[in-house]
Amino acid sequence: MSNSKLGRPTKERLALIRNQVSYFLMNGYLETTLDRAKEAQKEAEKIITLAKNTYQDVVTVKKTRVAKDGSKETVEVLNDGPKKLAARRKIMSFCYDIQEQRKDGEKKADFVARTSDVKHPLIEKIFNVYAKKYAERAESLGQGGGYTRIIKLGTRRGDNAEIVRLELI
Repeated sequence: MSNSKLGRPTKERLALIRNQVSYFLMNGYLETTLDRAKEAQKEAEKIITLAKNTYQDVVTVKKTRVAKDGSKETVEVLNDGPKKLAARRKIMSFCYDIQEQRKDGEKKADFVARTSDVKHPLIEKIFNVYAKKYAERAESLGQGGGYTRIIKLGTRRGDNAEIVRLELI
């Protein structure tokens, strides 16, 4: 099943996979059918590997800013290096831009303060959380890949389709 078509035209199939991968990377799990999970797993592993290999490519840049009183000050800013920037753009072209959700019981002011400096929460999560986590795991265990697993949950009642849970390890 190297090229599973999932019974859909190309546009719909690619949109389905992009949606499932985006949801999966944002939440850390996904419950779906076995064939869909395998396709989403394949793409998610590629994205995590790309982020893991490039997340340390950072360049320090000095910028001059003008304060309110008119004085100039130089500030050091961390920018993405060329490899990380290319990887970020590639991931952004594939994944949908899922915005951060308010947590239960969280006030609006707290939510705005927490998310004010993050433009693309999914991309930031991939580079800041998953890439660091799996790079450390690769160093300690000497293992690259294998970031996800599929757990079979049983069959769906209506059409007897195999339902699985795709999750990050």
